[in-house]
Amino acid sequence: MLIMNRIIFFAFLAIVSYSTLTAQNKPLKIIVFGAHPDDCDEQVGGTAIKFVQMGYQVKFVSMTNGDAGHQSKGGGALAKIRMAEAKEAGKRFGVEYAVLDNHDGELMPTLENRLKVIREIRNWDADIVITHRTNDYHPDHRYTGILIQDAAYMVIVPNVAPDTPPLKKNPVFLYMMDNFQKPAPFVPDISIDIDDVFSQKIFALSAHESQFFEWLPWTEGQEHLDKVPKNKEERLAYLASLWNNPVNESTRENLEKWYGKKRADQVKNAEAFEICEYGFQPTDEQIRNLFPMLDK
Repeated sequence: MLIMNRIIFFAFLAIVSYSTLTAQNKPLKIIVFGAHPDDCDEQVGGTAIKFVQMGYQVKFVSMTNGDAGHQSKGGGALAKIRMAEAKEAGKRFGVEYAVLDNHDGELMPTLENRLKVIREIRNWDADIVITHRTNDYHPDHRYTGILIQDAAYMVIVPNVAPDTPPLKKNPVFLYMMDNFQKPAPFVPDISIDIDDVFSQKIFALSAHESQFFEWLPWTEGQEHLDKVPKNKEERLAYLASLWNNPVNESTRENLEKWYGKKRADQVKNAEAFEICEYGFQPTDEQIRNLFPMLDK
């Protein structure tokens, strides 16, 4: 009986949440949480551009300041560089960009950080929340995912973080795409064709110079670092080659669901998302309302 009551409660909550969303008839608001400056950009950048083009508001939040991710720079000096790069990327994407003051590589799923996340989601009045899955190679990614999961219900609870008004609706919580297989592989529920904004995404990503042209190549070995172009145009081509990965089979199938087979077969670049079971559970019709670019 207790289990059945909970099922009925959450079903009712979902109906109320979506009814409130549609009744407000307001522009959608999307917030994306990444572990580091550049994480949101990599996985959600194209979709964010599309939302912004349609008049919706998007915010990227980095849970850490990125002060450890470099082979020769670090600490406060690197954090300032990463902050400046994030702000520039935000301008190029057309999104608001926030970088929280947690140390890179030291993020923990504490109550303090959970309350920060709850306040960010509430203050943004989010309809959609996107983050990492919790099975990931990087502890900062995993703990970012846990923090957002732990906030998924609490954002509507008035007595949690009572200094910030609770949401009247529970948002849809989504996971970014990844290739990790254990304990469970990523399953795409929503896939967005970003071919028409791919160049803009690459241009925005290139604002993170310390990452894409210094740190990440260095982690692959000196020979990779030596191959990084110096010219801006060549750097854009170089970055596009790194991110122009073929659409995998499961994403292709999901693209077909939303766009039809003819268009899905032509897509070269897509961003995919998996629905988290802790937030509002949308129907296909509701997904099209939340992602209006799917009708284009």
